[in-house]
This record gives sequence, C-alpha cells and structure tokens, in this order.
Amino acid sequence: MNKGATSAQSSVPAPVSGAGLVACPVCDVLHREAEIAEGARARCRRCGTLLYAPRRSAMTQIVMLAATAAILMVAAIFFPFLELQASGLSRQSSVFDAVLAFSHGMMMPLSVAVGALIVVLPFARLCAIAYALAPMVFGAPPAAHAAAAMRWAEAVRPWAMAEIFIVGVAVALVKVAGLAKVTPGPAFWAFAALVLVIVLKDNLMCKFTVWKTLEERRAS
Repeated sequence: MNKGATSAQSSVPAPVSGAGLVACPVCDVLHREAEIAEGARARCRRCGTLLYAPRRSAMTQIVMLAATAAILMVAAIFFPFLELQASGLSRQSSVFDAVLAFSHGMMMPLSVAVGALIVVLPFARLCAIAYALAPMVFGAPPAAHAAAAMRWAEAVRPWAMAEIFIVGVAVALVKVAGLAKVTPGPAFWAFAALVLVIVLKDNLMCKFTVWKTLEERRAS
C-alpha cells in the first residue's frame, strides 16, 4: 500500500492525520488521503490516474453549469430542432415531436426509450446534482438524501445519452442533406451547447472532493 498520492505541485504531500484511504479506480492501489493545494492534482503512484483535484469555487461552478444545462435542455426539447424543405414543402420538428412520433402501436417501447435516454434521465440527473450540491454552495447543511441523489446521478450517467443523440443527428443530417434542404433550428444549437456544458460540468466535478464535503457537512 502506498503512503500517499502524488501531486502536480509537490512530490509527495504529507498524509492528513486520521485520514482515510483512497483507491485508484484503475489499478486499485490504495493511497492515504493527503491535503493538496487548490489547483494541484493527486495522481496514483502506480498508473498516474487522477485521484482528486480540488478547485476553488468548483462546487459553485458545477451547480451553475447544471442549472444552465437544465434550461438549455428545456429549450432543446420544445423549440424547433430541424426544418426540412423539399419540393416546395416545409416541415419543422422538435425533439418532443420526434419522441411522440413512435408513441403508437408496436413502436411504443422505442418512444419510451428515446424519451428516457435523451430527455428524462439527463434532466433528472442535472436536477439531482443541483439538489445535492446547491445547499452547500450557500453554506447550508446538505439536503436530506443528498448522498443518495449524488449516488443515483453517478449510477445513471452512462445511460444519460444526450451527447449520443446529437452525434446521431449529425450523421443523419449528412444522409438527408442530399434529399432535402435541412436548416438547423434553435433547439439544435441549444442541444449542441447543452452537450458542451455537460462535458464541462463533468470535467469540473472532483468526485472525491464532493463526497468528502458531503460527509463533513453531514457530520457537522
């Protein structure tokens, strides 16, 4: 077992008195939790995987980005997503229309899956993160079941496929462009911005720091 995690700004930070153990998510090597300066990074001694990287005001930024993503998602769902023009005819469609298009007969399971994976789960995950972290941003104790909300948000992360949807739309646009004139609507750009905001939020989130803060605030 290693004595500490390596840091980007110091070779080996001193262990915290009474601190717990941190397991590398890749190679499972155990490290003693150590204090590092904000902006520094603690990495695994064996494989170099990032273990934790505290940032100043990171929790505030995560909550703000989650709220921004939720607003963008509402716009992306209900505003016109694409406009197709062919043979003098024009048709606008939104993501909500696309979900409802398969809501009859044997295609109902597909409609449910599309709605759940690209609308319901991403939106619920953003709400769960905001619910768990927002009270602590304002200096209040964690909300009831905040830990369960964060645990659920991390569990459903692989199934929240908003970014997969936008990639699929981009591929479809290449196929359809030769048959009709395709004009992206405001929801398309809102969805593109949404994907960027979600990626930025996930990269800012230091899971170790979030869980440590939750435990400290619950105990106080």
